[in-house]
Amino acid sequence: METSPKALTQPHQILIVSEDACQKVIGRREAFQAVESVFSSTAKGSAYNFPVVREAIGHAGALYGFKSGFDREGLVLGVKAGGYWPGNAAQGLTNHQSTVALFDPDTGQLKALVGGNYLTAVRTAASSAVSIAHLARKNAKVLGIIGAGFQSTFQLRAALEQRDFAKVVAWNAHPEHLARLADVCKEHGLPFEAVSPQALGAQSDVIITITSASEPLLQTDWIKPGTHLACMGTDTKGKQEVDQQLLAQATVFTDEIAQSISIGEAQHAVAAAILFVEQITPIGEVINSSHPGRKSEQEITLFDGTGVGLQDLAVASAAASLAEAHGLAQRVTL
Repeated sequence: METSPKALTQPHQILIVSEDACQKVIGRREAFQAVESVFSSTAKGSAYNFPVVREAIGHAGALYGFKSGFDREGLVLGVKAGGYWPGNAAQGLTNHQSTVALFDPDTGQLKALVGGNYLTAVRTAASSAVSIAHLARKNAKVLGIIGAGFQSTFQLRAALEQRDFAKVVAWNAHPEHLARLADVCKEHGLPFEAVSPQALGAQSDVIITITSASEPLLQTDWIKPGTHLACMGTDTKGKQEVDQQLLAQATVFTDEIAQSISIGEAQHAVAAAILFVEQITPIGEVINSSHPGRKSEQEITLFDGTGVGLQDLAVASAAASLAEAHGLAQRVTL
């Protein structure tokens, strides 16, 4: 049956949700709930990510790509388009730039355009926070952070809500940037100390790595028994934040296995045949109680957070609904 010209040109409305509106309606609690829910749905097979497209465009040193997927439970369909522009900071802009497009899964029509910069930061922090909530020891007291870029304060604030930490230690290649983490700790009345990576491993009960490193910053023998690591920076082929032998010794969890072994922290251990796909568990299985998670106080657990499209879609969908409910979104007719 041919489509009528009228059907082709029939106008419809879309929702425009700005970066400012996203910050007003999505906090750490909302992001945590959205990410935890989508991890659960993915593990049950009711949500899935589409293959990631990520390319160096040969201009401005930028990496650009698409992350997309569909959640049948939440009826969320969409794509995040964006990437990393390393020169943006010098222009007073965020290096990571992205926008989320949401579509009606019943008709395929565009439903909303949502600013993705803030949401990317808050959902990435929520992802590591979910891993800490489900995998870290209950009595964890020292939080270690490797990296002090833009994302680090989001990570720190989200992590502090998951355990009763008594101290924060951190390392960064450019020590002057550690001041932003020290300021957050001061707000929370927590001691903060800048340390070497080796000292950080020796002290920390929970470690978050959030860098763009392409070689290990943490060695296996620096990590003490019972540590939980959330490796959040490796999301591209060739990146690496920790010694690959550490993944062979740890119990490894991830947001999505396909990304973990291809562009995530596990890519190197799998390539070296010291870690096998069957040894990696989607964290949604822990959330759904189909996997016990941590089995002992001495076990080292590691979450390979590669950043999946469904996380972006989940928080963007929540932002669109809340922004419209609070009169903070604009409707435009196409």
